[in-house]
Amino acid sequence: MTRAVVFGYHNVGVRCLKVLLSQGVDVALVVTHEDSPGERIWFESVAATAADHLLPVIAPPDPNAPEVVQRVAAIHPDFIFSFYYRQMLKAPALAQAARGALNMHGSLLPKYRGRVPVNWAIIHGETETGATLHYMTERPDAGDIVAQSSVPILMNDTAGEVFNKVTVAAELTLHRALPALVAGNAPRLPQAAGAGSYFGARRPEDGVIDWSQTARSIHNLVRGVAPPYPGAGTTLSGVPARILRTLVLDESAAAAPPELALDRGRLIANCGGGGTLAVLALEIEGEPVDPGAFARRFGARRLAAGG
Repeated sequence: MTRAVVFGYHNVGVRCLKVLLSQGVDVALVVTHEDSPGERIWFESVAATAADHLLPVIAPPDPNAPEVVQRVAAIHPDFIFSFYYRQMLKAPALAQAARGALNMHGSLLPKYRGRVPVNWAIIHGETETGATLHYMTERPDAGDIVAQSSVPILMNDTAGEVFNKVTVAAELTLHRALPALVAGNAPRLPQAAGAGSYFGARRPEDGVIDWSQTARSIHNLVRGVAPPYPGAGTTLSGVPARILRTLVLDESAAAAPPELALDRGRLIANCGGGGTLAVLALEIEGEPVDPGAFARRFGARRLAAGG
């Protein structure tokens, strides 16, 4: 029987762990994370899934600590799998997999290596992304590709919606590739040296709207950080606000001072780089504000939009 150690977290971790179990892989250890008390946990639990199947689970602060590497080594795994685990595994840990250590990444490598690839792809206006199963090296997301599956990014898809598609793509990719991995005849496609792109983790300030941009660019940011992510921050006449959902109405509209106002029962935003947006979900000072609430609070005022 093929034996594996799984490093996993999030929905992709849950679905891919279930693929391994459904195909008869002996998962001898699951390594995951303690949920952060400061993070909104909207996703499924790898630890809970492992417990359902009576699998041993640990959540060490450092997966590369000698005691963790020694525990993995004692298992003598054929494979190590990383499914949305949030820390890089270093050479001593990777070396414990007799037949290779593999990662499931949420993009079509070599594009969007690094952190939060779904969010970055949407923010950059991509129309396609996916999931890639690849061998791990000490350089992040740079190892040989075994398989990948693509999914569309529709023009109004939010990051949460695309992440759900990528989760399915990850499950399908592993399900199709696993028999060949176990049999020892899975393909290995090297990634071209220097190809692709790397992106880092996003910071809170990266989610602040730059109203000098076009309606399309602002729309991409809004949907790229929409709930369950933190939402796009701004101020309206100096008051803190979050814009959570938008539609591009007119990309050809001339550049205008950034403002938000009611127009025929809808909240409309002018954009400094040109174009107009319908604001479909808005919070002001932490409270949801629909067009009716906007009218009661501000009347016919036009609110200046700023960073």
